[in-house]
Amino acid sequence: MALINENYLKLPGSYLFAEIARRVAKFKEDNPSANIIRLGIGDVTRPLPEAVIKGLHTAVDEMADGRTFRGYGPEQGYQFLIEKIIATDYQSLGINLDVDEVFVSDGSKSDVGNIQEIFGVDNKVAITDPVYPVYLDTNVMAGRSGDLLNGKFAGVTYLTCNADNNFTPSLPEEKVDIIYLCFPNNPTGTTLPKGELKKWVDYARANGAIILYDAAYEAYIQEPGIPHSIYEIEGAKDVAIEFRTFSKNAGFTGTRCAFTVVPKTVMAATKDGSQYPLNKLWNRRQTTKFNGVPYIVQRGAEAVYTPAGQQQIKALVSYYMANAKTIREGLKSVGLAVFGGVNAPYIWLKTPQGYDSWSFFDKLLHDVNIVGTPGAGFGPVGEGYFRLTAFGSQESTQEAIDRIKTQLSL
Repeated sequence: MALINENYLKLPGSYLFAEIARRVAKFKEDNPSANIIRLGIGDVTRPLPEAVIKGLHTAVDEMADGRTFRGYGPEQGYQFLIEKIIATDYQSLGINLDVDEVFVSDGSKSDVGNIQEIFGVDNKVAITDPVYPVYLDTNVMAGRSGDLLNGKFAGVTYLTCNADNNFTPSLPEEKVDIIYLCFPNNPTGTTLPKGELKKWVDYARANGAIILYDAAYEAYIQEPGIPHSIYEIEGAKDVAIEFRTFSKNAGFTGTRCAFTVVPKTVMAATKDGSQYPLNKLWNRRQTTKFNGVPYIVQRGAEAVYTPAGQQQIKALVSYYMANAKTIREGLKSVGLAVFGGVNAPYIWLKTPQGYDSWSFFDKLLHDVNIVGTPGAGFGPVGEGYFRLTAFGSQESTQEAIDRIKTQLSL
């Protein structure tokens, strides 16, 4: 008889966003005329930039001509895109990378979920709490988590991030091997200054740990002094893997393109203590399990780095950050405690007195037909908090805040 991977049975309930979709679908079925405004899932709503569309069309035409047709491409990504990534996103920050240290993929969600495959199951994992669910769930699936006890997995180190510590995680009291950090943070919308991030790099260097750094929202940083890449911190290229995406800055959520940086200087150990470069392991994983991002999509991503593309994605970011300001100021005006929304497209708020995360979700949905994300879905410390996103249209975002101001009784 075939046996299942019983680690999957440790996962509590359904995936967070699947449960949200289920509740919204049931409400819509019961209230078909309701005008629901969705500020829950972090999916963009604006069209792809004009430069990207032009790049996609040109690539489609190439695929229609036998002289320029492309079949299988390099699993690591085409060099024409990788060179633009390095020159624009890293050399502009004083960071030097080799072309074989950047791996183009179909999304950061895939990469942050798959990266754990190159690590042994005995590693001790640390995550911030609250946290993007993929970091935790994929480690549960792999067998690193231990059992679920009182809402937490016994084998995972949870790093508390709440209003009491200004959403700044403290270094773990116990030794850990793999550390997931996401800044600007999903879900809290908060950031770490260079001094705080340096503490983590120093910890990793001193303890032989690896930092998995999700920088999916770096394009939304507005304030000076906030690092856009972990490699701005001295020594980080020895201990950190960084994840970036075109989804949130250029609207590629439905087009699918991202990249992961694995410096050749990042090492982990075998059981006999030998050091081995993670770059080689990730390359082996990708060449075995992945056939690469389509040529057409990579040409679209390349267009992001044209002068017109850079201008257009900045306009997209400004559009969504205007929404973030609308939400942030609107929620504050009704007396809610609000965080984030300054350097990130997420607004994190304390639920009103008398409401937990899911009951506030239901109240927003039923009373004003607005969908958000319950903080409890991001971890135990997320209970009592709630996330709204700035990725709607400006019209629907303003309407949502108007409804909250005039129709929501708290």
